[in-house]
Amino acid sequence: MLTCKQIAELATSYAEGQLGVADRLRFQLHLGLCANCRTWVRQLKATARALGRLPAPELPPELEAELLRRFEGWKAKR
Repeated sequence: MLTCKQIAELATSYAEGQLGVADRLRFQLHLGLCANCRTWVRQLKATARALGRLPAPELPPELEAELLRRFEGWKAKR
């Protein structure tokens, strides 16, 4: 059975539907037995839904250009 710590580590993957069948079943089994994790995962999902309703932030064009320039430099270094 998964521990509460493992639930915390896998919660994002679970919410995004990225867990395999076995891990998803183990995750759901833990949630069925652990009220604290069940509450936490519900809160996580509610937060994700609320954040998904926010409008995309508007970046000033000069900031966007600078971020893209830095990202390209970062990719080149890898």
